[in-house]
This record gives sequence, C-alpha cells and structure tokens, in this order.
Amino acid sequence: MIKLGQVGLGAWGKNLFRTFLSLGQVKMVMACDNDPETLNKFSERYPDIKFSSDWKDLLKEDIQAVVVACDPAHHFEVARAAMENGKDLFVEKPITLTSEKAERLVELARNKRRILMVGHIMVYHPATRYLKGFIDQGGIGKVYYFYSTRVNLGKVRSVENALWSFTPHDLSMILYLCDKKPVRVSATGAAYIQEKIEDVSFLTIFFEDGVIANIHTSWLDPHKLRRLTIVGDKKMVNFDDTQPSEKIRIYDKGVDKLDYETFGEYLALRTGDIFVPKIEAVEPLQTECAHFIHCVSKREQPDTDGKNGLTVVKILEAAQISMDRNGMPIELE
Repeated sequence: MIKLGQVGLGAWGKNLFRTFLSLGQVKMVMACDNDPETLNKFSERYPDIKFSSDWKDLLKEDIQAVVVACDPAHHFEVARAAMENGKDLFVEKPITLTSEKAERLVELARNKRRILMVGHIMVYHPATRYLKGFIDQGGIGKVYYFYSTRVNLGKVRSVENALWSFTPHDLSMILYLCDKKPVRVSATGAAYIQEKIEDVSFLTIFFEDGVIANIHTSWLDPHKLRRLTIVGDKKMVNFDDTQPSEKIRIYDKGVDKLDYETFGEYLALRTGDIFVPKIEAVEPLQTECAHFIHCVSKREQPDTDGKNGLTVVKILEAAQISMDRNGMPIELE
C-alpha cells in the first residue's frame, strides 16, 4: 500500500485525486488546497482523508509520495521541499516554468534517489502507445515529419499563454514517438484578447537527421481539434483524439522512386489501403497514475521522468524566446 499526499485539488487536481483513489494499492492520507470551498466539498465527501490549506502539513505525515497539481508557479517550491523530506514526486506538467529550476529538481531526485515523474498524459494514451510500437517496428518506415493541432474556443487563461498551456501535450507525445534529438526551434504567436498572453502559437522543432515537427495551439478557434499526423516514407498516420472510435488511421500512401534505363529516375505516387487498428479503450490518466505507483513500488524510472520534463521545458523556454523575437530560430543545448 503506497501512502500518498496531494497538493492542489483544482480543475485537473480533482481528476488526479479521483484516479489515484481508484487504484487499489493506494491510500490517500492528506490533500491540500488554498480554496476553502474546495476543501469543504472534499472533506465532506472523504471524511477518512485529512485536508489542509497549508501544503507544508503534508511533510509531517507518514507518506511515501506527493502528487503536485497546484499552480505551475509553485511546482518547484513544493517539489523541492517534498524530495528533501524523502518523498517521491508526481508533478503535473509543466514540471517548472524555467529550465534552471527543472534541472535543480532532476539533480535533487538523483542525489536523494527519489522517483520524479512528470504528468505528460498523452504519452500514456493507448493510441500513443500503439503508435510507438508501430514506428519502432518500422511500420511507418523512415519518419519525415510530424504536425499536430490542438485548438478550441476557450478556456482563456490569464497567466500562461497557449504555448505553455497546450503545447506540452503534443510536445511530450512527439518526443516520445520521435527517437531523435531536438536541436533547434522556431515559434510565432499573437496575443489578441489579453496583452502579452498569446492566444495562438505555431512551434516548429528541428530534430537531427532532418526530422521536423510543427505544433499549432490556440484557445481562439472555431473548431475543437486534437490531431497528430505522422508522415513516413512507407506509411502515413493520422491520430484524431476527438473521435470516439477509430482514433488511428494508417494510410498506405507515399512516393516511390523507380529506375528506368531509358527515362532515368522517376517518382511514382502510391495510394493503397487504409488500416484502422483497434485501440484499447483505457483512460490515459488511469494508466499514467498506475505507472507512477508501479515506479514507486519497484523503484523504476518513469517513462516521463524528470529529464523528460526538463527537455519539454527547455524547448518551451527556447520557443518563448523565439516567439518574442518574431520567430528567430533558437539553438537548443
């Protein structure tokens, strides 16, 4: 039985709380939130769990791990204190708002031998897992490029922009699927509703070996789209997360190079069948939470560990600089 504490019971924190409670091998000891109304609602519904408005009360409890789902601006402070007190960590994305603080958490986890996992939920989506296996087995052939769209009308944020709010989902997914090192980014965006808070962003990531990825995010769009397309030299794939079924379609399409003795090299378009694989209907959040508990129990590195979270923040940080400089390419360390 893994004893947990949680900081943050807001819009996403309540989902984490519910999901961790649903796991049989977990006991939620205490949860904290600075909203009195939220605490009252949770304490009435879960009388066997302790609740507090001060997250530091968690450090006094007999718990093994802490779930950090508060405002990202406070992630570093809470996570550092928890690890210094010997706790394993699940931190919702983004791990921190600066790469410098993310690096410090990664180093602290290594020195304290603590499990540090970041909540990049799209990595735990069953469709993403299927795509990872399909790509690794050579099903798509050589990957050329990725492009994703994550847009909707609302909810408009007042602190973080569309880049920092939405992009981590697709960015973490592409990093998981693309076995290449990101080397350079370029980003543009615009703030229409609130000054200096971009409502829309376009991020391009350049990987080694010529692979590129483009991520379009916005909360100012007439459509609700959650779509990723992958183009390879053998197959092309479309992942549409808004579809209730048939989320993945694999297209036998491409360009073949044919050699003719008299006409030289000739390019031929290939259009074949469309394959729709069966994807297991499992809630990604449940898989993510269960993975964290497994890693805590077995002392294994999570698929989205601190280093993964650090890479995402480094790219977002560079993208913000690029956006502020009208799309100027920024090299990654």
